[in-house]
Amino acid sequence: MIQMKVIITEHARKRLRDIRQDKITVADIVNAAGGLPGRIPTATRFRGFFAKSGRVFDIVAKDIPGGRLVITIIGK
Repeated sequence: MIQMKVIITEHARKRLRDIRQDKITVADIVNAAGGLPGRIPTATRFRGFFAKSGRVFDIVAKDIPGGRLVITIIGK
């Protein structure tokens, strides 16, 4: 299986510093976004990922020519 390049926006990186996204790492996001099957032509919310810390989160992602763009992260 070919691993897709995952690009995390500056907005999403900034959200990781918020208390609601506490204990969610960049590696958690890359694993979640990279594991999504198929092509995502428009920004879509994907729910129910688990960080290694056990924190549940959602991501909003879409595919662009350079890879998979993670637009934002929503911690639960």
